[in-house]
Amino acid sequence: MNATINESCYRKIFLALVLCAVYLTAHAQEDRGFKVYKFPANMIPRIDGKADDWAMFPKEYIVGTNQLRDDSGHYPKPDSTNLDVKVRVAWVAGLNRLYFLYEAYDNYWDFSLPGLHNDTFEIVVDGDLSGGPLTAEMHPNQDLPLMERYFAFHGVHAQNYHIFMPAEGKDWALAWGAQPWIKKLPYSNIAYNYDFKPGQPGKLTAEFWITPFDYAGTEGPARAVESVLTEGKKIGLTWAVIDYDDVVDESKKGFWNLSKNHKMYGNSSLGTVFTLLPLAAQYLPKLAAQWSFQVTDMAHRQVTFTDESRGPIKRWHWDFGDGSTSTEQSPVHRYKEAGKYIVVLDVDGPAGKARMAKVWDVAVK
Repeated sequence: MNATINESCYRKIFLALVLCAVYLTAHAQEDRGFKVYKFPANMIPRIDGKADDWAMFPKEYIVGTNQLRDDSGHYPKPDSTNLDVKVRVAWVAGLNRLYFLYEAYDNYWDFSLPGLHNDTFEIVVDGDLSGGPLTAEMHPNQDLPLMERYFAFHGVHAQNYHIFMPAEGKDWALAWGAQPWIKKLPYSNIAYNYDFKPGQPGKLTAEFWITPFDYAGTEGPARAVESVLTEGKKIGLTWAVIDYDDVVDESKKGFWNLSKNHKMYGNSSLGTVFTLLPLAAQYLPKLAAQWSFQVTDMAHRQVTFTDESRGPIKRWHWDFGDGSTSTEQSPVHRYKEAGKYIVVLDVDGPAGKARMAKVWDVAVK
């Protein structure tokens, strides 16, 4: 009897695990190899609506209209005479920002009305790739009142930006959720460049950045947690270009989607994956000394030093600032006296020599 019951339980558990695996596979973000280019710290783009800061951006990382599909079914394939969009995405080490350059030609720019009826670049960003629904309408517990779901859930763990292309007489974006503070400095910024009027054809450039959040609550930024951007990290990022083409007849609207799933706008598991690139080789020094430290035992003034130098290195020499030295790559040192110290790391290798000194960063008591 017990053996039969146990066997039945195991079968049920196994079936549940299989169904869970199938569900997760079917609803995981799609990784098609999209990249987020890394700008050097001394080449951060100016937010001025001009494309000159992006001249070094590799063409192979541009996402164009040819990689989108109109899942409204109105347009079977892209037509550059109707709409032609090119999107570049970049990041900078130490800044949890995603930089965008949006360049588009449209044969009919629709932006005369104050509401949602506006040519739009709709972005969904999930900085920690946690996935799942992000709108109140897709909340897993539909028994809760709509506005309760909205304020507690909508846009909290992943964000949706309806960026109006262009915005005239209205705010630049709908940050779809109960946290409109995310579309203001110091969390985002935008500049446009165009010379057409509503209903006319022409080219538009929008240059902007946004901050992705692992947690962005309705209470404001005090408890917010930014998504930390690092080399090699994969993030959830997808978008759609909404092209109205007429101020009255919405049947002409196109919904050009980077994802194969229409409902990517409210569920980040239905989106796509982008990988944050390291710096391109031409911006890296052949040899550079760098290091970090951590006080690992304050009672005994013990400090652990970590070498973060770049390039092939044959020798390391540490001066801890108290008369002691080391030739280890990443040494541990105990200071006898409390104080603030000047610590110097010298390295040398086939490309030459380099030094990194930090004045009074290392302090023990």
